Amino acid sequence: MACLAISLQPVNGPDILLQTRSWFPVSRALAAVSAFRLARLHLARGNQQQPPAAASLDAIGDDPLAASSGQLVVGVESQYRVVYRLVNSIYVLGVTTASDHASPAVHAFAVADAVNQAVSVVVAACRGVDVTPEKVHRKYPEILATIHGDNLARMVNSSPGAEAKARGADSWVTVEHLAHDRHAAREGFSGASFELPQETLAAGDEFSSNIAPATTVATGDEPPPEEAAPVEKDPFAASDMINNKPEEALVGGFKKNKVTALVVADPAAALAGLEVTTLPPAEATEPTFIGVEGFEGDYGGIEFGNEEASLAEAFEGFNAPFGGGLDASEFVTTTKKDHKDRTITGLELLATSGQPPHAAAGTPLENLLVTKKAEMTAPELYIAEEINAEFKESILTRVGLKGTIFLRTLLLNKSAGKETEFSFRLEGTSGMKRAALQSNVLSNLQNGLFHIRTTSKEEPIPIMKYSFLPKHSPLPLRMRLVKRHSGTLLSVMIQYASNPMLPQPLSNVTFIVKLPVDPTLLNVSPKAVLNRAERELRWHIPDIPLKGPAGRLSARMPVDQDSKDGELEVVGMVKFAYQGPFTLSGIKLCPATDGIAQFNEAGHTFSSGSYICI
Repeated sequence: MACLAISLQPVNGPDILLQTRSWFPVSRALAAVSAFRLARLHLARGNQQQPPAAASLDAIGDDPLAASSGQLVVGVESQYRVVYRLVNSIYVLGVTTASDHASPAVHAFAVADAVNQAVSVVVAACRGVDVTPEKVHRKYPEILATIHGDNLARMVNSSPGAEAKARGADSWVTVEHLAHDRHAAREGFSGASFELPQETLAAGDEFSSNIAPATTVATGDEPPPEEAAPVEKDPFAASDMINNKPEEALVGGFKKNKVTALVVADPAAALAGLEVTTLPPAEATEPTFIGVEGFEGDYGGIEFGNEEASLAEAFEGFNAPFGGGLDASEFVTTTKKDHKDRTITGLELLATSGQPPHAAAGTPLENLLVTKKAEMTAPELYIAEEINAEFKESILTRVGLKGTIFLRTLLLNKSAGKETEFSFRLEGTSGMKRAALQSNVLSNLQNGLFHIRTTSKEEPIPIMKYSFLPKHSPLPLRMRLVKRHSGTLLSVMIQYASNPMLPQPLSNVTFIVKLPVDPTLLNVSPKAVLNRAERELRWHIPDIPLKGPAGRLSARMPVDQDSKDGELEVVGMVKFAYQGPFTLSGIKLCPATDGIAQFNEAGHTFSSGSYICI
């Protein structure tokens, strides 16, 4: 055998040396395997820095499409040829000498055959192609015994069957006879013919002759039929299609009811079979006074309830009704109030006001206008998260939470050319779905420990990006969109409630409603800003309390489309942002050693991404 050593190399993990020649030193085998790892990482790093068009076709990296199989010459002084195969996330390596001038092709194929046998052994031991470092470590005694034992050929030959069994499929030997049986049955049926017996055909002819109408055979001796005298037809007479139909067909099959004629004089008896809808109580029809500025007046049939729901009902689900029906009297012109403020404002007030008070003596003007920020004495870490959610009415359909950890190094003039290097611990990652590290800056030390080493830069550096599982993604705000299209009146309402588990209330929240039309008349509560160019209606909420009843925003407008022609599409959105010492996901940045902080923790942020309700 031309192979000198066989080894397993996980993509991220220590090497596993399986077998070497008795005269080949183990140290040289490990040196060749280590050189292969360095070459792989170097080529992968080169692919990230170069554009895709200029990337080398020989680069392997960790891409399964580019590194599924091949060979590579490694080493400087002592060069070795490494033949590799990638099985899931495990490289199977075969090491041999690179200077084989006699028969290099035969030499490489012999090593490739040994590597393929080792791949079959690993796949058979792991019961399928899903080979992972955990399975390899668990099956290491079995793999090692197979490599060094005499049953290598038996296990290699049975590996396709084991792989098929792991995938839930049967081997060809088991199902081959079924294919032969199917071909034989198809050939037999294609050449078969079926004939009915004579007794069956005779019985069928006799039965058909009995049910067929009797026909007379013309002999040619019959006299010609007499022609009827032409009768003049009335051009305005009824058609034959009506005259030939019975009375029941003409009146639609309705039968006369003799009892009806007797009880015509009694209205109660005549209306006995009709269902009469019960009328609403008298309180529901009373007008309600609306005190919104600019829309004061009595509005008929509209009721705005102010009942307070419990905290659980306000956040987990909205059970309150919409608030009554709609009436055309909403848009009837009422007595308007003059809202113009006759007092002086703006430039007039500025012109008539006195001189501003003088600043304290000795205080520089820049200290009054500019707030100086404390100088940074150590590297800073902070987390920026984005929450995305989609509601259908009050039901949450999709949610996604993603975040990024940023590093802010010392300025170049303060670092004195030194690299930023420290370690930290990440806690509260139980709900994390996946994470991606900036490998040239951040290293994973396992057990939640990470190490940073980089040069100083002016801009913040993203060192880690992560996403959370939907069931572990907290919602800072729940919302509900209700719309009613009655005739040519469209009414929209948004209800919202804050998560009571937030560290502090949300502030400066903006609710946006995308309108289907540009309204000519608009009734909103509370005040809102209308953008006719974008067809948007915006409400600005300064503060949403953590506990209390659900908030409510409503708008009503006439539209051109009737409700019978179809529903109009209305979409609600919300924009909010938070900055403080807490994160939405609950992730915490802690020093690697208790009591020794090598970095400062800056203010964390979380904001809304695609936060919509339809």
